[in-house]
Amino acid sequence: MPDPFPLNVTDGSPAGDLGRRIAVRRTALDLSREETADQAGVAASYLQYLEEFPGAAPGRSVLLRLAEVLRTTVTDLAGGDSDRTPGQGRAGSDPEFTELTVQECRELLSTHGVGRVAIPTVSGPVIVPVNYSVVDGAIVYRTAPGAMPSRAAGCQVTFEIDRIDDAFSEGWSVLALGRARTVTDADDARRLTEHAFSTPWAGGPREEWVRIDALSLTGRRIATRRGTVSGPSGTDGLSPSDPARRRLA
Repeated sequence: MPDPFPLNVTDGSPAGDLGRRIAVRRTALDLSREETADQAGVAASYLQYLEEFPGAAPGRSVLLRLAEVLRTTVTDLAGGDSDRTPGQGRAGSDPEFTELTVQECRELLSTHGVGRVAIPTVSGPVIVPVNYSVVDGAIVYRTAPGAMPSRAAGCQVTFEIDRIDDAFSEGWSVLALGRARTVTDADDARRLTEHAFSTPWAGGPREEWVRIDALSLTGRRIATRRGTVSGPSGTDGLSPSDPARRRLA
């Protein structure tokens, strides 16, 4: 049987940028470096070393403890899933489905990142990913004139973001419906550039701003009750971060 956690997952420079993944994950969970280190049973200085030194190669036991504290997997931390689409984990046990309020949708949208805009064309809707920001309550993104994302201008469009946690079979999605328009005022465009969360990952000259004013916001969330996940046989098992599991370990 192959070792599910091969020792060489972080040999040399981590293929998945281990340190960055650790830092991003603990920030998403609102954990300080000291809190993370304490819960994982390592020194804060060692965690700093792991986050900042590209050649860091911690042992298997450290990776397992960090993955548990960060509510993820060793594979995720090591970047072994970078080419996999999310959502390949098993369904959670006794999932709880809830509709998000408009305020919750606004808060999730304001986290920024990558979203998908559905653009109507003569051949049917085309869905493209864009780096977006939220400024003054509006969804904005930068593109190149003539590129597919720029063709949203003047159309009624839908914009979607989501997050999926494969380790816990949990996730949420937000859908915005609104009308898109090109930002033509130079001062407005300059202001958007100053407040942009990120430049487009695609690079190149992308100086055209598109603004979507949402007419409606809807969302949903799926969570697993009692922190359980469905095991390979379909039976319930404790989630990696469940205190009961730690007591049994």
